[in-house]
Amino acid sequence: MTKKVLFLDTVHPILEERLSALGYHCEEDITSSKEKIEAKIDDYFGVVIRSRIPIDKSFLDNATTLKFIARSGAGLENINTDYAEKKGVKVFNSPEGNQTAVGEHALGMLLMLFNQLKKGDQEVRQGIWNREGNRGLEIAGKTVGIIGYGNMGSAFAKVLSGFDCNVIAYDKYKTILRQAQDDIYYKHIEQVDIATIFKETDILSIHLPLSDETQHFVNEEFLNQFENPIYIINTARGNNVSISTLVEGLKSGKVLGACLDVL
Repeated sequence: MTKKVLFLDTVHPILEERLSALGYHCEEDITSSKEKIEAKIDDYFGVVIRSRIPIDKSFLDNATTLKFIARSGAGLENINTDYAEKKGVKVFNSPEGNQTAVGEHALGMLLMLFNQLKKGDQEVRQGIWNREGNRGLEIAGKTVGIIGYGNMGSAFAKVLSGFDCNVIAYDKYKTILRQAQDDIYYKHIEQVDIATIFKETDILSIHLPLSDETQHFVNEEFLNQFENPIYIINTARGNNVSISTLVEGLKSGKVLGACLDVL
């Protein structure tokens, strides 16, 4: 019997092409509600998803023939992975898939902030030429503190390597090994403890998954431990940063500027 795979989100067509070549029958439903999907999900061998609906206990209980869930992206917070494992459903993700794009995007946002590109562009369109008001800052000479040194954190460190800045990284669960084959990711950084992050950081970049531990990781208590005012970059998950705390930090001057890819 043909094994059916249901695509719940739009992803790169190569995945469907390769699954079809392996004999799977691929179908798409990117508009139906979670309830409608649950009503028919027992007919499918696999599911491909980004983040449109939660794959929770209710969903998995209805998916009686499901054998795999493929998450197009890194985060798994919308999937009950523990319950999927109990049900014998294999969960796949692609944490390295967009690491280069994220690293370059984080750098692009930082350069836009430091060089007043958005503000200057808006002013010029209104006939305003404010040379002194739009003087920029240099990344060179500053210390970038990276929290979370997985695929995304290391990709950001890599693109920073040509900017003559000091890059330090903190990862609670990982020892950053200086291996020759991975030298391009590791030779320009120093692994430090969180106290050093608080002491030395000028630019803070968050690269964390979302969990109970990292929900509002950047909060008032966290920000108050930095010795100097900082710039913040968040390309991870919106809820890693308390937005109300960030706004207060911007008003007080504790935070000098912010680059947010997520809310």
